[in-house]
Amino acid sequence: MSTREDSIARTGWLVGRWWIPAAAVAMCAALLLGAMVGPAGPTWWRVPLALLDRLPLISLDSGISPREWTIIWQIRMPRVVLAALVGATLSLSGACYQGVFRNPLVDPYLLGVAAGAGLGATVVFTVNRSGSSSWIVDPLPLVAFAGGLIAVAVTYLVGTAFGGQRSAATLVLAGVAVTSLATAMQTFVLQRNTEVIRQVYSWILGRLSSATWSDVRLVLPYVILSCGVLFAHRRLLDVMRVGDDEAAALGASVKRIRIAVVIAATLGTSAVVAVSGLIGFVGIIVPHAVRLLVGASYRLILPLSFLLGASFLIVADIPGRILQNPSETPIGVVTAFLGAPFFLLLLRTRQGTR
Repeated sequence: MSTREDSIARTGWLVGRWWIPAAAVAMCAALLLGAMVGPAGPTWWRVPLALLDRLPLISLDSGISPREWTIIWQIRMPRVVLAALVGATLSLSGACYQGVFRNPLVDPYLLGVAAGAGLGATVVFTVNRSGSSSWIVDPLPLVAFAGGLIAVAVTYLVGTAFGGQRSAATLVLAGVAVTSLATAMQTFVLQRNTEVIRQVYSWILGRLSSATWSDVRLVLPYVILSCGVLFAHRRLLDVMRVGDDEAAALGASVKRIRIAVVIAATLGTSAVVAVSGLIGFVGIIVPHAVRLLVGASYRLILPLSFLLGASFLIVADIPGRILQNPSETPIGVVTAFLGAPFFLLLLRTRQGTR
């Protein structure tokens, strides 16, 4: 890279860094907004006062009763925090999949990861019908991870065997095929275990409405591990953008990078899918919006995808709470309404570019 190009890249990085604190503020605002909205509970403007009143060295008269505080802390806050973790992880994983495969059309949903994780979760629901378990570690995220990892491995092998490295559409079509196969296997399992159909069906549509602090504690270690590994590879993903041969010539271990990123992204995706259900298109909407804002550098794309992905899913969950009060619209339905037109627009844009 010439001195002038290097100077331009450094200037873009310095300017782009201002987006990170702005995105952090947006995420905090989304967290507060999510805690303020709900079909039951206190008046919305009292919620910030109640949260401030719980901070050390601050005493305010929020007018919140103990019952209303229980609604805020035990019902709304776990849902908001879990939505943030799920949105951040799906968005970050989608950005990393797109980088490591050099394919802007892939995300955890289209690669078959979510469907594979869903099949694994269905098996756990079927085996553990009563809801009680003698396992020391909850098997749900582990089995979901195994299913997601197998699905993405099959997608990649099939896609590359038929030219997936040369064609973006081939890898997507392989993912669609793997998703269909995993869904068919899931249906086969459910037909022979009809007593868990209702439980699995509510999970498939996205089940943030039943979020608890135990769900947050269950998924948090996997999210921290996954995101830590992915953030550690953000500079290497920039190297991967130039191509496998060129990256290898620069000293990068292409195979090791690809395996590490895919495993870490699949672990995070499978863990959040295990507790939230199938929530599609987050991993394709947010990373592409981030690229429109800051360009193609993964040093900016990854942190911004993490922060804005959390904000996006929190805000996307709000209409589901109020559109059909007192019932709710599943979050997976809301993201599908938003994501499907976006994906079609993206396909149209890429076709026009060609």
